[in-house]
Amino acid sequence: MLLIVALALQATRVQVFQKDELDHNAANQRATIQRYSQPRGNLLVAGQPVTGSAETGGRYAYKRTYTDGALYAAVTGYSSQTYGNTQLEGVYDDVLSGTDPKLAGWAVWDAVTRQQQPGGDVVTTIDPAAQRAAVQGLGNQKGAVAAIEPATGRILALASTPSYDPGSFAGTSTADQNAWKKLQDDPDQPMLNRALRQIYPPGSTFKVVTAAAALASGVVTDVDAPTDAPYPYVMPGTTTPLNNDTSACNRAGLSLDEAMTLSCNSVMGYLGVQTGLDRMTAMAQNFGFNDAKLDVPVRAARSNFDTDMNESQLALSSIGQYDTAATPLVMAMVAAGAANDGQVMSPQLVDKLTKADGTQVQLMHPGLYHQAFGAGVARQLRQLMVDVVENGTGRNARIPGAEVGGKTGTAQHGVDNSGTPYAWFIAWARPAGSTAVPPVAVAVVVADSQATDVTGGGLAAPVARSVMQAVLNR
Repeated sequence: MLLIVALALQATRVQVFQKDELDHNAANQRATIQRYSQPRGNLLVAGQPVTGSAETGGRYAYKRTYTDGALYAAVTGYSSQTYGNTQLEGVYDDVLSGTDPKLAGWAVWDAVTRQQQPGGDVVTTIDPAAQRAAVQGLGNQKGAVAAIEPATGRILALASTPSYDPGSFAGTSTADQNAWKKLQDDPDQPMLNRALRQIYPPGSTFKVVTAAAALASGVVTDVDAPTDAPYPYVMPGTTTPLNNDTSACNRAGLSLDEAMTLSCNSVMGYLGVQTGLDRMTAMAQNFGFNDAKLDVPVRAARSNFDTDMNESQLALSSIGQYDTAATPLVMAMVAAGAANDGQVMSPQLVDKLTKADGTQVQLMHPGLYHQAFGAGVARQLRQLMVDVVENGTGRNARIPGAEVGGKTGTAQHGVDNSGTPYAWFIAWARPAGSTAVPPVAVAVVVADSQATDVTGGGLAAPVARSVMQAVLNR
């Protein structure tokens, strides 16, 4: 009798009190075997799966497969039986594997029997034409694209090049391990999501933020009126003038419109200092800078705008240099805020979650991230960006039959600015004559190219144009 009681107590201890510990013990393969005992749910683009499952004939019955894996890798991430899950594959692993309680029909019974539901699906916001245009536009260059629907925050394209095939290491074979090692050893870092997880100095594209802050704070009230910006502009507390890239900027009293169209560092640095650190910081944060928890739902890297600077550092930061750095996602939010009357929407990569039979279990709703400025400032800002495309450095972004507003950027970096400059372009577009919110805003960065014209207008603007045109054609 004592032995029977002891066995009952031991069984209770193991099955009840040690349940969670044993379930999550690294040596316990039962949960992993069960997880891969059925096909995984899919990630959908425009209603079509861009993922699948294949029988392995091994201990783990099914492994993940990808259609056009390299095209959508920055969106999907990977699901590997050896190396785990990342990005949407990781965030929604429970839904895709069928273990999420939201998928259960009879929750209590399923909990008792530990019955695994068929894997659910994740419906993304991606526009396949825009995604393809982004990847093809970047080509062999190292760079990234983020495109957003300004009125909702839906992410229409998310591309990072060079890319990789997440299906090449989805299993447990020697070939999978070799493919993983090759990707890890690649100096071009194809597995780095440059659209979400890499920050770059934004260069002159940040001047859109500076212009917004100057207009919203009343430092500038008329974009066509002469400013008080001197030439040369010697940064406060130094003997160093803030140089311009074109001699057309080398005169005092330029208007904000002229300064944006010509991309004049001296004027925009001066206006940033006049606006002040607090107001510049607040405006930058309206667009997502300094937010360490910007989820889409994949966590984006923290874009930076320093909150403690002297005035010379603020002048440099106001033209997108010094310590200012941003992800393409955040710079797309800048363009989208200008397009959407100052309303910056929370970026979202997923529309809804469904069961395997298509039954909806969760619908994502658009949400306001910040009201950055009012509609009046937005109108002025859009006119500045249109003038950049029509009359300034952004001419390569023009689209016949469309109104396009944008801003170029060429950001210096490296020791003594010795690195190949980062070529940026941010923009929005809508059909000519339309007064509706533009259906697309985009940010492009080319981080490394063999081209001789390493400028935002020369390298990044054509990529942005092709992405926006794909959305407008839809």
